[in-house]
Order: sequence, then C-alpha cells, then structure tokens
Amino acid sequence: MSYIKTIQNLAEYQELISSKKLTVVDFHATWCQPCHMIAPIFNELSSKYRHANFAKVDVDQLKEVAEAAQVRSMPTFKFYKNGQQCAQLVGANAEELKRLVAQHAGSPEESGSSLLNVQGHTDINEFITLNQVDCLNLKENHVAKSIFTKDGTFIESDVDEQLLISVPFNQAVKLHSIKLVSKDIEHAPKTIKIYANRINIGFDETDSTEETQLLQLTEKDYEENAIVPLRFVKFQNVTNISLFIEDNIGGEETTVLKELIFIGSPVETTKMENLKKIGGD
Repeated sequence: MSYIKTIQNLAEYQELISSKKLTVVDFHATWCQPCHMIAPIFNELSSKYRHANFAKVDVDQLKEVAEAAQVRSMPTFKFYKNGQQCAQLVGANAEELKRLVAQHAGSPEESGSSLLNVQGHTDINEFITLNQVDCLNLKENHVAKSIFTKDGTFIESDVDEQLLISVPFNQAVKLHSIKLVSKDIEHAPKTIKIYANRINIGFDETDSTEETQLLQLTEKDYEENAIVPLRFVKFQNVTNISLFIEDNIGGEETTVLKELIFIGSPVETTKMENLKKIGGD
C-alpha cells in the first residue's frame, strides 16, 4: 500500500517539509523513465517507514516548487526535517535511497509519530488538507488547524460549548478510530456527532441530519493510550469528515480541544490518470 502524498502547490510543500518528522520528496516527471523504475521502491519505503512523510512533486505541473527546491534533474529525492534539508539523492539509485531513508527516519518515538498500536492502521493526519480545515463557533484568534499540530496550541469554543469542525482529506481514506487530547478533562468534548462526506454542514443541519456515528465520551477516552473506535464499515471511503461537538464532560461554558488524531489508512486507487501522472503508483 502506498502512503505517498501528492503535493498540489508551493504552500502545501512548504508546510509538509516543516514537519519534525523526516519528509522525503520525490521530484519526478511523467516522461522520465528512471522515475517510473524507482517508483515501486519509493512506494515500498512509504509503507515500511510509517513514521516518516513521503511525497511526490511533478516538476512539470509544479514548476515553482521545483525551482524553490533547486531541482535540475529527475528523479531527485530531497530529505527534510524541521524545514531544513538533511540529505539529497539525484538519480534512480534504489539502494542509496533505502540507505538514506533508514539513516534519517529514526524510530517512531524519535519522530514524535503516534502509531497508537492499531494493527493495519496508523496516524493519517498527513492526508488532511490543513489550509481548508474549518471550525464554527471558534473563539477569536484561535486557528482551527492547530489541533493537527503538536505545538501545545488548542481551540476553544466561543459563545457556548458547541464546536463544528470540518476536516477535508486530500485523498480518500478509511477511518478506524480517533484520538482526542484536551487541555483539561472538564472542558473535554463529551457528545460528538460524526458526519462522513457531508460537506458544508451547519449547526442547523445537525438537528435534522442523521449522523454517521454518535459518540458519548468519558474520562477514560482521554487517558494517554486510549483511542475511540469508529464503526469501520461506515468509514470506508471518506474525503471529508465533520465533527459536531455538542457539550463537554464538565458542563463548562466552553469546550477545549488540544489535538485530534485520525487513525486509519489511505484507500488504494488504480485510476488511469493517476498511473499516467506519477508513473507506476
């Protein structure tokens, strides 16, 4: 299975390489035969090193990204941590690519990756389109996408305890479970209605639209190693997920959420346009 992200623009590229996890970017072209030859190796590495980010950039479609990265030959593999380049490989040298990934990926613990011990699934927040994450009833100066970072920031509701969070994915995913982290248990979300693939749902629609799943959380769901299971069969092909947080555990006036982790896996596709675009994926 491939866990590779296809970069869409310069802002997305810059945001991805700023991760403290190792990020490996494959700069390729559809006309480049060596790119096609090494693509299966890159796919294999993305599955093996789930605590690292793997991404592709089509240099013909994203010339500004290739120019920013100073890429002149294809394939070129750039290695980043915290926005800084730590290695580079030019050419389709499979053994050297494997060696460099092994050298720089480190362990899951060192990368800060949350694998959460779910067999066959892992943290898939890397597939979220962060600049399109939205949250209604958010307190002023709070940023919705901050719940997908690990920098200690959080979001808080404004006029009451309700929050409505909309999360788009850049490709279809299967959702197995979620992990929620709150600043404190009193303000932690309690009743959550989850809607799969319901775009632009508002507070009014939450009363009249049947949710995909209803969650009633307790203090145990916020313990360090706890995850909240989803009805996996209902979340097999998700491109957008909305969470309506109705109230909180302590009955407080506002609700606070520090981190939200989606656990699952990307949906494998075999569309011809994708095969032509990235060569062998």
